Amino acid sequence: MDFLAVVIVFVLTIITTWFNSLRQRRQRAKLPPGPYPLPIIGNFHQLGNNPHHSLAKLAKTYGPLMSLHLGQLYTVVVSSPEAAKEILQKHDQAFSSRTISAATESQDHHKVSLVFLPAGDEWRQMRKICREHMLSNRRLDASEGLRQAKLRTLLDYLQKCCDGGRAVNIAEATFITTLNLMSATLFSIQVAEFESDAAQEFKVTFENLSSVSAAPNIGDFFPVVKPLDLQGIQKKSQGVFAKILGLIGDIIDERLHSRSALNAPRRSDLLETLLDISEGTEFDFNTKTIKHLLLDLLFAGSDTSASTAEWTMAELIKNPEKMVKAKEELRSVVGSEKQVRESDMSRLPYLRAIIKEVFRCHPPAPFLVPHKSVDDTQVGDYVIPKDTQILVNVWAYSRDPSLWSDPASFEPERFLDRNIDFKGQDFELIPFGSGRRICPGIPLADRMLPLMVATLIHNFDWKLEPGVKQLDMTEKFGVVIHRAVPLKAIPIKP
Repeated sequence: MDFLAVVIVFVLTIITTWFNSLRQRRQRAKLPPGPYPLPIIGNFHQLGNNPHHSLAKLAKTYGPLMSLHLGQLYTVVVSSPEAAKEILQKHDQAFSSRTISAATESQDHHKVSLVFLPAGDEWRQMRKICREHMLSNRRLDASEGLRQAKLRTLLDYLQKCCDGGRAVNIAEATFITTLNLMSATLFSIQVAEFESDAAQEFKVTFENLSSVSAAPNIGDFFPVVKPLDLQGIQKKSQGVFAKILGLIGDIIDERLHSRSALNAPRRSDLLETLLDISEGTEFDFNTKTIKHLLLDLLFAGSDTSASTAEWTMAELIKNPEKMVKAKEELRSVVGSEKQVRESDMSRLPYLRAIIKEVFRCHPPAPFLVPHKSVDDTQVGDYVIPKDTQILVNVWAYSRDPSLWSDPASFEPERFLDRNIDFKGQDFELIPFGSGRRICPGIPLADRMLPLMVATLIHNFDWKLEPGVKQLDMTEKFGVVIHRAVPLKAIPIKP
């Protein structure tokens, strides 16, 4: 037998073994239906450049619980509110683990991250610290002045652009505003100025973190080739994580040095609180843990809010009648000369409907953060095996015509007569997830995002740059969905 024949026999043996293994697995457990996988690669070829779009189309054929074989990683895609409720509420504990990608292993982030830790004692302690010392209503009420100050700085910048007839990069302006708010809350410092090199560097770094963390990595689906880093994703993620953690580490070192001085003044920020806790805590809460926790908070608090604010402005500019309606509501409630305040929000139902509609049309994380099953679990008529990756495709059912009339249209009015919120109880709209793994930052986002959007539209009219006749609404896939083409618009005094 010549060499070619040996190779052919070897390959056919592998394929036959793989098919037999797959058939036996399907016979042992009644798995959800799904497209039949190809040998070796499984359904990897069906993901496309925008997996949330591709998998939404497949779900129309295979249903709200759909099996995928991504190489050696068995995955179930959830594409309806009812199925999401089963997974995230009824079987909350069984699906409380996380899928760990090679990218999130960079700098051992997965071992200490609030996002990726197992739902055990250490994870509960970290969530409790964030809730009590940063995200409680009492803490948020106390920090309202800080948010107003950052928005006044944004207004000053927009006024300069208005006076000069210059276009504003909405993504960058909102990102710097939220970044400086988060850095002031966490460290008592402002890390970047508008249109500065530092601002651009932070934004690019965070976008790289988002894209590299979500990029399909062959090593995640075929562990045998993981050490080879065939796509260079692990090398890139190591660099991105090292850069951000290095900046945060320098801030922590400087604070530790200042705390060691006699009569050192105390700062009223989260870092000061975390360092106090680290000196007296019973669990392993050290400087490394603090550094990674601050990274989680800085990224989630800055990038997600800025991206959502940009999508909101894009939809309002694209739909000027909605912009007019929102501005009229603000004028009647706030007045034409005053700055919008958090206390005004309860009297602005149309503005809040706009935010909900943006979360429906453009959920920041279309698959949430992937979950993983900790045991074999019966869900309806199916059995989901242990260590299955769970992708909740909230983007898919935001486009479901059985749930939403004319789902492709931007219609905030749909929320005026429907008692639906985005805080994890109404499964038609869960951009922040639900259950024990729900994003702890909802209270801050619920205050900052509508306030920032209100500030942008209450104080200025907006027009596109000369020559731009139609907005490009193409998405750029990542952990957070950004616009492929940044929104630039010129502020005009009304």
